[in-house]
Amino acid sequence: MNMKKQLSLIKVNNLFKDISTDQLIDYFHSGSFIISDYNKNNMIHFEGEKCQTLDLILKGEARVQRIDEQGNILTITDFSFGDSIGGNILFSKYPHYPMTIISKTNCTILHIKKSLVLNLCQSNETFLLEFLTCISDITTILTDKIKTISLKSIRESVIDFLKYEYYIQKSCRIILSMTKKELAERLGIQRTSLSRELNKMRKDGLIDFNADSITIIGLEF
Repeated sequence: MNMKKQLSLIKVNNLFKDISTDQLIDYFHSGSFIISDYNKNNMIHFEGEKCQTLDLILKGEARVQRIDEQGNILTITDFSFGDSIGGNILFSKYPHYPMTIISKTNCTILHIKKSLVLNLCQSNETFLLEFLTCISDITTILTDKIKTISLKSIRESVIDFLKYEYYIQKSCRIILSMTKKELAERLGIQRTSLSRELNKMRKDGLIDFNADSITIIGLEF
């Protein structure tokens, strides 16, 4: 990716809308901006790693996951172009990633050094407000995910997923954009538990399904 393309992608982000192109170039020259490319399923940050940069996605998607001692994977959320990662822990007393960040697709990430983030928060009000907004949004995502995991049964989680897709796809036949394994990870359950619940729901006359879709039969939204 050439410098002109990099700068155009950075300038699109609201964090830098009040910062000149010349200043952005200076950040590259000073080493405050570092751009890294990651292939699909590469580890970007591992759980427990010290957070030293604010990461901005310039291309592709990244995924936040938690892997427990039994090897079960919980997908917390996905980030895509324009999203930032690490802002909520960069200035923490314990600035270590609580979860693993991997590249969901091939992706390009701008790593912004902590010292520059602090400087911009002090000198640029627009950057500060956008930075605080990013932190608030991430906190909301994490809080909602915790509520979903702790309060809902597997069936309730599946029904919520189907309800969302029903309104998006406008059809009782929900075409799956992910594998059953990936769906289980998003719901925070084991693959076998999801399969067992889907079979129960089919037996109860609520759904039918195959490898590529789930058809809503006895559910009303």
